[in-house]
Amino acid sequence: MKYFIYTRKSSESEDRQILSIEAQLRELKDLAEKEQLEIAASFEEAKTAKEPGRTVFAEMLARIEKGEAQGILSWHPDRLARNSVDGGRIIYLLDTGALKNLKFCSFWFESTPQGKFMLNIAFGQSKYYVDNLSENVKRGIRQKLHRGEWPALAPIGYVNDLKTKRIAVDPERAPLVRQAFIFFATGAHSLRTLRVELKNAGLRSHKGNVLSVSSLQRLLGNPVYYGMIARKGELFEGSHEPIISKHLFDDVQAVIAGRTRRRRRRKHEYLFSELMTCGQCTCAITAERQKRHIYYRCTKKKGKCDEKYLREETLLEQVRRIVEQVTLPESWAQNMLAELDREKGHNVSDSRAAVRCLVQEKSEIEAKLGKLLDLHLDGGIERDTYVQKKNALLNRKLDIEQKIRDSEQKGDDRLEPVRELVLASQQAKKYQSDSHRQEVPTFLKKIGSNWVLQGRSVRWEAQKGWRALRQRQKCSDWLGRRDSNPRMPAPEAGALPLGDSPMTSAHGSEKIRRLHKKE
Repeated sequence: MKYFIYTRKSSESEDRQILSIEAQLRELKDLAEKEQLEIAASFEEAKTAKEPGRTVFAEMLARIEKGEAQGILSWHPDRLARNSVDGGRIIYLLDTGALKNLKFCSFWFESTPQGKFMLNIAFGQSKYYVDNLSENVKRGIRQKLHRGEWPALAPIGYVNDLKTKRIAVDPERAPLVRQAFIFFATGAHSLRTLRVELKNAGLRSHKGNVLSVSSLQRLLGNPVYYGMIARKGELFEGSHEPIISKHLFDDVQAVIAGRTRRRRRRKHEYLFSELMTCGQCTCAITAERQKRHIYYRCTKKKGKCDEKYLREETLLEQVRRIVEQVTLPESWAQNMLAELDREKGHNVSDSRAAVRCLVQEKSEIEAKLGKLLDLHLDGGIERDTYVQKKNALLNRKLDIEQKIRDSEQKGDDRLEPVRELVLASQQAKKYQSDSHRQEVPTFLKKIGSNWVLQGRSVRWEAQKGWRALRQRQKCSDWLGRRDSNPRMPAPEAGALPLGDSPMTSAHGSEKIRRLHKKE
């Protein structure tokens, strides 16, 4: 009778269970020599037997079915099988006679009904061991998650702290991870170009490898970097120090979501080809070049349309007038910014009241989380619904905590949207020059929506805040005087002297806040 030697260790990692196969092989060869067994071949495998699908094990059984050997020599039955499928195959081969004998160093077997029964029990015990071990590991992981501890190898940017059993910020990789989020949030990088930037900056994995595109994508979508731990779609509050803010993480996710729909490559790229729709049939406006001029026209995909074409030179002139409408004179902008700075110092009490409201809202969310958990444990809500609502509440709680920290560090930021509006309007004049022409469509999408071409004229709806600069009546009231000129004056002309600007008055900034709130 010929035998196959089969040795196995559970881990494929070379640095784990290093001596396992070597020790098994030595013991099995000693047993074969002692009992004078003929060895036909030896099989080694580094894979778990918890699930069927081991290639080396399947090859060995196939060769047994061909008659190349009639017995198996192994350390213990758990080396052969820890699942019901592989254990059943062994017993079936014994029943058919293709496999006549099994020999183990630490288990007795005889090919009799009683021997097969005991072998089946040994396989069952092996399966029970891995099942029970799996449940114990899962319970430990759940306990770690509820304590806010990362349950595995630390992600890039963190290191495992062996003393506290938690993850700590890696002083070398964490700044590079933060820079990766900042770079990608700008929208100027793709995953491939960002990978090159990080490679040049020196960001490597824990094993010293350059990050692949898929690894970088997982990194940018991992909530661990803003303080949360995701496990099977469920979020847990982490006790580790976040590397980035939730606001930055949300900006990155918005960029990723905007790129999920691949943009169709065009033979020719025109400046305003994806900005407008037709005012008559609502079809898209396309562009084409005829006789060295670019014309914008309706695609007419819904049928006949009477909308006329518009030359790009005429369109650019209309765009310049639009930009002029939302451009603030330099002196007005400076006075507004100065008044906003002065007003910021008077909002300390308002800031404290806002913090108290945020703290109260945070307490209400924590109470909701407790009630939601009780409802889930009582079976009143399904797991998917529970996870969805829990994740939303946790993210909202994190946003509130960030607002509280920002308010304590920076004070009241309710005037910041007004400041950003003033700064953007102050810089809008640069889009009237040819050197910034390529940036004009992005600026137009920022200040307005529903861009329509009708009657060879561009119509649009201003976004929140920009309506005040576009509408003459509101703009005059904001700036404290009325003017018969139907348009805003050009940036370099018509500026009010410092003493004439309403921003120097006590109620000037209050007008801004009321106007912004109304908008």
